[in-house]
Amino acid sequence: MAVKVPDGWYDISVPLKQGMNYLPIDPVAPKIYRFADVALGSKVTMSMLEIISHTGTHIDSPLHFIPGGSTISDMSLDATIGPARVIEIKDSEKIKVAELEDYDIRKGERILCKTRNSPEAYESPKFVEDYVYLDAEAAEYLAAKEIILFGLDCITIGDIKNEESVMKTHQSLLSAGVYILEGCALGHVPAGEYELLCLPLLMYNGDAGPSRAILRPLK
Repeated sequence: MAVKVPDGWYDISVPLKQGMNYLPIDPVAPKIYRFADVALGSKVTMSMLEIISHTGTHIDSPLHFIPGGSTISDMSLDATIGPARVIEIKDSEKIKVAELEDYDIRKGERILCKTRNSPEAYESPKFVEDYVYLDAEAAEYLAAKEIILFGLDCITIGDIKNEESVMKTHQSLLSAGVYILEGCALGHVPAGEYELLCLPLLMYNGDAGPSRAILRPLK
């Protein structure tokens, strides 16, 4: 579900709303509600958000898994602003090195992977357990390629049913200084070259930050 944006742009953010899905390992479900509403007689309309830092579309910083790692508040803006490439993954199980090799991934790229996850994985009111995830070897491959950002159309990049998968995929990328954009809404976005504009909330020493992310096709 994308918000309306100007012609030529794609909003790849998952809107924050009550009833949105979340990881089953999260301590609480997101709570997003009006606590004052002019339509109900209040003088102002105001909302309350009770969420973890990894809710919806968000950036993982190295601190998320790496002791002493860089944070959201010291993240270079170059990590999440600049040219990006959306590639379409055909494998229905996981993202593997063999398929990534077909894309000639280069140093300094921002890579967003569109899979069969879109749009169910982020539009379903319940967490979708059968999703395409990043293989641990593929994470090592991308880290070795020295990309600067990796994005996926799911709220996590690892296999939530396998703790080792979650650990290895995140550690491989984050230890190499690769920021991770999870929860990309890519269902309406064709594969291709784009300009990415993505800014997480400026959470001091943050391990992650909910983000607004948009793409504009490069001509």
